[in-house]
Amino acid sequence: MSGASTQRSKHRVLVVDDEQGLRDMLAILLKREGYEVTLASSFAGGLEALKSTPSPFDLIITDLMMPDGSGFDILTASRERTSHTEVIVMTAHGGVETAIDAMKRGAYDFVQKPFSTSELRELVGKALEKRQLRADNDRLRAQVSRDQARDLLGASEPMKRIVDLVRRIADSRGTVLVTGESGTGKERISRAIHDMSERRQKPFLVVNCGAIPEDLMESELFGHEKGSFTGAVARHLGIFREADGGTVLLDEVGELPPQLQVKLLRVLQERKVRGVGQSVETSVDVRIIAATNRNVEEDVKSGKFRQDLYYRLNVIRVEVPPLRERREDIRELAQFFLSRCAAEHDKQLSGFSPDALRALDGYAYPGNVRELENLVERAVALASGSIIGLGDLPREVSGLSAEVMPSLMGLPEAGCDLDQVLGEVERRLILQALERTGGVRVNAAKLLGLTMRSLRYRLQKLSLAPEDDDEDTESKG
Repeated sequence: MSGASTQRSKHRVLVVDDEQGLRDMLAILLKREGYEVTLASSFAGGLEALKSTPSPFDLIITDLMMPDGSGFDILTASRERTSHTEVIVMTAHGGVETAIDAMKRGAYDFVQKPFSTSELRELVGKALEKRQLRADNDRLRAQVSRDQARDLLGASEPMKRIVDLVRRIADSRGTVLVTGESGTGKERISRAIHDMSERRQKPFLVVNCGAIPEDLMESELFGHEKGSFTGAVARHLGIFREADGGTVLLDEVGELPPQLQVKLLRVLQERKVRGVGQSVETSVDVRIIAATNRNVEEDVKSGKFRQDLYYRLNVIRVEVPPLRERREDIRELAQFFLSRCAAEHDKQLSGFSPDALRALDGYAYPGNVRELENLVERAVALASGSIIGLGDLPREVSGLSAEVMPSLMGLPEAGCDLDQVLGEVERRLILQALERTGGVRVNAAKLLGLTMRSLRYRLQKLSLAPEDDDEDTESKG
């Protein structure tokens, strides 16, 4: 059986129709394609099949009009159990209005009898492809939600309060203003609000208000018609309409130009958008989250930011403290980033040395959580042992000099374990010497001013060579 057939054989299809000839024809067609088929000869039989199956069907093909009920009710019953089942509605009667009604109720598509087998085969394939994509997307969203929640975890009281607030406001329709220094995790918190909300199945779109040129911002947000300005070669929906039903994060909203502040205020008030070159407004259903590292209150006082827009955005406020004000979170976040980065780099790393942890604890983190994540990723890439050592950290964090000679720029504020520091320097210099000489130990020993006996001893002490390695090898390994 081919790979395609193997995939198809996993799909379960329910056919509901009171015409035996049509049921038999569909059973033959679908089984030939490798699907598992269940047949029901009536509305009641279809409902019973839905209730009795241990897991939802992947696809339902149902007649619209049956003596004892409607295919629309089959559709409704299926939707009450799961949104993953796709439904195709068949009918011998009806036109455009019936088709539109079916689509509004959640059907994948509508087909009018009589239809060709090739038409139905293609329709079934596309419906199941959509079902698979939706299921995969839900799994990814669930993973993202778990990751985001883990990113928000912290031992500090400020983070516990933020996590609690995020959970309480997730399903609110109120606009949220997330404030805090750059790198504190404002986008992560915004995404967590979306992922924990009823809108999590819909898009979460981010607009960086400070990164898009001013003359393109209106089009990016609200869309445009083809030919409405130079370069508008096609119609563009805009972020707000693309995110309909979901969430829009206006990152760095304090950078929004004054004329667009007016238009954003209208969107917040009317829940309608009008793109560039468009004469009609379109209703949109989006939850707006705004984020900024600016002092918005000062910008309002100075006239840089509209007061009425500020009040519309500041319905629910989430203030994210800098990492230096919640140092209890540093080790937990560092370990989380280590585990994730080690898996990505396929490295076996269990944690940090005591000196490395003290250095992480004592650093000021001007770049906040983002800086911590970046420096852990760098350390994972450099690490050659089973733990992250002081020498794997950037010199501004570790306190070690950038010079080749093993000297300290200064004693770290929290003190240090001198033997650990010297061991880290020794290990790094030996590894550099071996790398520079292509692993030829005799040459590496000369670079380091050591005898071969001394280099062997140091390699064994630092667990860089087997204990029984007694040969003065000049080849790598």
